[in-house]
Amino acid sequence: MNASPPFAAHGNVLIVGGGLVGASLAIALDAAGCHVTLVEAAAPRTDAQPSYDERNLALARATVNGLVAIGVWPLVAAQATPIRHIHVSRAGEFGSARLDAARHGVDALGWTLPARELGAALLRRLDDCKRLVRLAPASLTDLEKHADGWRAQITTEQGHQHIDAALLVGADGTESFVRTQLGIEADTHNYAQTLFVCTVTPERDPANRAWERFSDEGPIAMLPLAERRCGLVLTVPSASATEVAAMDDAQFIALAQQRFGWRLGRLSRPGKRHPYAIRRVAARQLTAARSVLVGNAAQTVHPIGAQGFNLGLRDALTLAELVQDAADPGSPALLDRYAMQRAPDREGTMAMSHDLVRFACMPQPWLAPLRSLALLAYDRVPPLQQALARRGMGFRGEPPRAVLERLS
Repeated sequence: MNASPPFAAHGNVLIVGGGLVGASLAIALDAAGCHVTLVEAAAPRTDAQPSYDERNLALARATVNGLVAIGVWPLVAAQATPIRHIHVSRAGEFGSARLDAARHGVDALGWTLPARELGAALLRRLDDCKRLVRLAPASLTDLEKHADGWRAQITTEQGHQHIDAALLVGADGTESFVRTQLGIEADTHNYAQTLFVCTVTPERDPANRAWERFSDEGPIAMLPLAERRCGLVLTVPSASATEVAAMDDAQFIALAQQRFGWRLGRLSRPGKRHPYAIRRVAARQLTAARSVLVGNAAQTVHPIGAQGFNLGLRDALTLAELVQDAADPGSPALLDRYAMQRAPDREGTMAMSHDLVRFACMPQPWLAPLRSLALLAYDRVPPLQQALARRGMGFRGEPPRAVLERLS
């Protein structure tokens, strides 16, 4: 636990959830001069935190700008691989869309990075925070509302303690306990799909190119990694998930090859596979009295387009900037401003991921020419290409100031 001097309850922010988004928010608030308490159910180790897993994250350019701003990127940049080209297509159809970093005047559209590496960097950066109190492993067990904030009961290995906070932040994931305690309802959509992630070795060098390919069975993505490896993201119908999980390496590689094709030659050497059931969960509101939801607690989106953490970090950085400029971090005006500022980015990203998976993966034959024409338009029409690139790089709506800074 980080030592911290006593502080007034009216200035404290309590963050419940220390995953990728919660930890990033704690770092940003500490840098802004705020007193923060971070409560995390897992021990402060990369092997204990569920979100610091074996996934390979596709970090948008705006996300990397934000990680630079909070001092995390220098700790992990050497492990990241730039994405300079993106190729999007649909199996059996003629259209495709291609994005090229040089065409849009940047050195990279984004970067790939193992989630475990980012988690380790966040933990190192948390150790440097000056005003932060970290409670881990710990859990929120009770909440009591007061006129000027919340009193939270936190249970640790040493027993119970109470923390008073002017602002309560739920960053505790898709099954958010905070969201439930606040009485905020959420809309859920089950895609009946399961995601398998692992690393593979392609015969040909991916050369900083990321691939996204759609089919009736769901999307498949290939992300460039260091040492000519690739991060494979394979979506299968949930009805087939048990069968796929039971496959040996040769069977699994054969399935991946059939779904992805031969653009990178023969695939081999699959790493350990990890399945994730896919659901869309969207909170019906982002704020309640002196409380706010961020990251997956606010919205869990389909992993198509790799927008989950990217969207959540923009939540965190927007909130940190508003709190930095405010006398009262939990004031109704601040929370209203947060919800209004996040709405275009949040709603646009959720709609994009939801509509794209439905449009691109639906098996109706009459959709084929429409999909191909849409991809060709994004590939050939400059304004559409520019809009696609800008949104893909994470610049949508009114982004936080931190993500607009240029990489150093």
